[in-house]
Amino acid sequence: MLTLSGVGKRYPTGDRALTDIELTLPKGQVMALIGPSGAGKSTLIRCVNRLVEPTQGSIRLEGTELTKLSGQKLRQARRSMGMIFQEYALVDRLTVMENVLSGQLGYVGFWRSFLRRYPQEAVVEAFRLLERVGLPHAIDKRADALSGGQRQRVGIARALLQSPKLLLVDEPTASLDPKTSRQIMRLIRELCAERDLAAIINIHDVALAQQFADRIVGLRAGQIVFDGLPSELTSEMLTTIYGEEDWDTTPEPLDDEADDSEASSYQRGLPTMAAGSAR
Repeated sequence: MLTLSGVGKRYPTGDRALTDIELTLPKGQVMALIGPSGAGKSTLIRCVNRLVEPTQGSIRLEGTELTKLSGQKLRQARRSMGMIFQEYALVDRLTVMENVLSGQLGYVGFWRSFLRRYPQEAVVEAFRLLERVGLPHAIDKRADALSGGQRQRVGIARALLQSPKLLLVDEPTASLDPKTSRQIMRLIRELCAERDLAAIINIHDVALAQQFADRIVGLRAGQIVFDGLPSELTSEMLTTIYGEEDWDTTPEPLDDEADDSEASSYQRGLPTMAAGSAR
């Protein structure tokens, strides 16, 4: 479905963010990108939808060469790629429903979106998606009145309103507590299964990647150093990706029904990156 061949990114400063990336992502697969800060994870995701321009290589989505597109054709291609952002990218003064409907911008254009003139079928689908992500009660709330987990759910619904074929997810749990992080990752995983969506998820929490991804790709200094199943991510491989650390010290899994004190204790006491068998 998605194929990256020889993809590289060098900034005008001369810094190289990505080197000769070779990846193939089949339909329906959830792939987690892991690696230290500065490894190129966010750059890779943004090269796919051309928010960052690759300086070399080929990126093909269902046979379409994305690196050759511009103007209207690029905008049309971006409809097929739903983006979920770390910082949610919501408009705080707008309601939850208005933020979700902004996912139709690529279809209805700026002025129809500005005037809130959305097709009725889009409005019906937005209601359905908000029900699915657990926010039917928050439709008329302003985005700035929501918690972090709720804001991320709005971002997920907005991305899905595009009817994408691929989800690009950039650190969806970075600002969330452990329990909410698990809930958000589970929701993304379930939605991908329901809609047969492929997804690339940039995530720092290795334990979450092992639990919810079908495949893990490890980046270090802009290069792929691991590509395999979650169960193949050994302590030795984590050292290759991140450097020396006691990777065998693994936090206990947090039950979804744990109270806030347990979540706080978990978050304070242990690092998020952990090795272990796939769950």
